[in-house]
Amino acid sequence: MSEDQKNVYLSALFAGAGAALAVDLALFPLDTLTTRLQSARGFFKTGGFKHVYKGIGPQTIGSAPEAALFFLTYESFKYYVEPRVDSDVLPLVYMTAATAGEIVACLIGAPVEVVKQRRQTSTNIKHTSMRIFMHAVKSEGLIKGLYRGYGSMLTQHIPFSLIQFPVLEYLKKVYRVSFKNDVPLDSWDVANCGAVAAVFAAITTTPLDVAKTRIMLANKKLATDMTIRTVLKQLYYEKGFKGLFAGFTPTVMLATVGSYVFFGTYDLSKNFCNDYLLNRDLSVNW
Repeated sequence: MSEDQKNVYLSALFAGAGAALAVDLALFPLDTLTTRLQSARGFFKTGGFKHVYKGIGPQTIGSAPEAALFFLTYESFKYYVEPRVDSDVLPLVYMTAATAGEIVACLIGAPVEVVKQRRQTSTNIKHTSMRIFMHAVKSEGLIKGLYRGYGSMLTQHIPFSLIQFPVLEYLKKVYRVSFKNDVPLDSWDVANCGAVAAVFAAITTTPLDVAKTRIMLANKKLATDMTIRTVLKQLYYEKGFKGLFAGFTPTVMLATVGSYVFFGTYDLSKNFCNDYLLNRDLSVNW
């Protein structure tokens, strides 16, 4: 493995993990409010504006490796494929890379999301993250308990990434050529591109996010018959389009601000890692 390949892997791992932690610490309360707005029990019955950092533990533990795996997969796919294809098919490359990244990352993300969202919507002070984790495993089994929402999570995350990443790469290219005289973008430029791309993705995929939340929060009996399609049909039947877009405002805000922080931090961290590896000639045994 060449030194350049090692640098791609290492920078993607560390930058992805650092970016995820930055977003979690800054925007977790908004994530909690979104989950409660999308819950079938209602906003105030699941805690309202109180204790908005409930669930931060599992999220902090899981989000760093989840993001690291995503960008390791995404950047690696780009590294190998991007130079070998015509520019006309680059959007397809980015979409494929993002899809592969989500499939891998959600292996960690799904269990974390189940525990986190149940913690966010629980009003029982005895329901700690560890108790929720153990109860899910004991009552439903490891796969059914913790990976119940894996399919619905992919159904929401993949369309989001299929929109966000091609738009992000396009905006970065246009911004670089049109406003930066074809010099590398600053991290805040990348952050702006990420935020704009997230707006398009969030608006389109909010109903899928609502369905994913309902499936992950449902009790064992109800969950066996729940699919993305049945949940969306039931939501529309009960509340119309308003039900499909529950939590729309905080969802879009979270995606926009979160992507600004995430991609800005990711680019800054990646550049730092690349400079460090280049200047120090770091040697890694693989």
